[in-house]
Amino acid sequence: MKKYLPRLVEETLVKQLKAAGCVVIEGPKWCGKSTTAKRFSKTVVELQRPAVLERYQTYLTTEEENVVKGERPILFDEWQMLPELWDYIRWDIDTNGGRGQYIMTGSAKPIEKKKRHSGTGRMAKIIMRPLSLYESLESTGEVSLSDLFNSAPAISGNSEVSFNRIAFLVCRGGWPESVLDDDDTALLIAKNYFLSLVDTDITDVDEIKRDPARARKILTSYARHISSFASNETIQNDVSAGNGTLDNKTLTSYSNAFRKLFVIEDLTAWSPKLRSKTIIRTISKRQFVDPSIAAAALGASPADLINDINTFGLLFESLCIRDLRIYAERINGSVYHYHDSSGLETDAVIHLDNGDWGAVEIKLGGNMIDKAAENLLKLKRKIDTDHMKEPKFLMVLTGLNYAYRRPDGIYVVPIGCLKD
Repeated sequence: MKKYLPRLVEETLVKQLKAAGCVVIEGPKWCGKSTTAKRFSKTVVELQRPAVLERYQTYLTTEEENVVKGERPILFDEWQMLPELWDYIRWDIDTNGGRGQYIMTGSAKPIEKKKRHSGTGRMAKIIMRPLSLYESLESTGEVSLSDLFNSAPAISGNSEVSFNRIAFLVCRGGWPESVLDDDDTALLIAKNYFLSLVDTDITDVDEIKRDPARARKILTSYARHISSFASNETIQNDVSAGNGTLDNKTLTSYSNAFRKLFVIEDLTAWSPKLRSKTIIRTISKRQFVDPSIAAAALGASPADLINDINTFGLLFESLCIRDLRIYAERINGSVYHYHDSSGLETDAVIHLDNGDWGAVEIKLGGNMIDKAAENLLKLKRKIDTDHMKEPKFLMVLTGLNYAYRRPDGIYVVPIGCLKD
């Protein structure tokens, strides 16, 4: 049995089990949902097993008491295969009360054949993503995002992740099955994940027949435009080049299917209060849940990335956004991007539920740190602090080795030193 790597989402799961009757863990396939959920369950129902699914389909129509038979919490793994469970479990929680009764995991949004109750007050949802570098033991964790929000006066750290190793980590991704394997096998696992998405999962997710070749081209186009504001029209033209046309309806169908699979996870825009009348752009930034999907779609090896610094930088940004999302959610926050009509952009803004926020520029190398710092200070000056808080920190997140604080107060932090 492979070693289990503890997940940051575990603390959130424990808290939600104390607050809700059922906790639903959503996220892409292979990210470790089932493995983690089983550690907090006393009864496990694996609905992906045909015999188990058939048995529980029968229970729901003829022997309802058997659906909830077993020691609590009961885990329904891949619950989207039996969507009727949602309303049944909600009813059971309403009728019999109690918190921490059920856990449900899902690698895709369920096929909705009828409208179901929202589950408000009974069901809590949490997102699980592939492993961050801190969870995969590749970040030292010497710089804590939580400490930065608590006004840490100084930082220090020494990342052990080399430039070449970052290229490998982008291509390998954070899939639990791969992080403890040898490098060659790990890269193959990431490639197999991509092939499974376009050959099988894209149709299985909602039982709509789709063309694997077209699915591959669409994901490849997304990968070409990762960490950008590419429009649907740009994606359509990219996919259609030399191969007929791709209309917006078809693109939307495929894109929505990938979103249902938790593969596409675009970064939404932050809309703060500004001192000026500058218009804030609200378009989302193209992103995947893990950078390895983009690397596999592009057929890019670690060596390819090292030889193409531009692409490497865009995929490095994707890796950093993945980790920032994991760390931010651990401390009750969300990650956005900022872009306004003056052309000012900020790669990531971390906004906590209590209104605290920090801004992050992502730069693979050290030659753009001064420019990134200048952008962060421009953003700080634009914020209307009569209606919003001052930023708790400004940070340049890099692929460098050393963490430090600049004379202007901006933190420079290697991704290989960061944690929640």
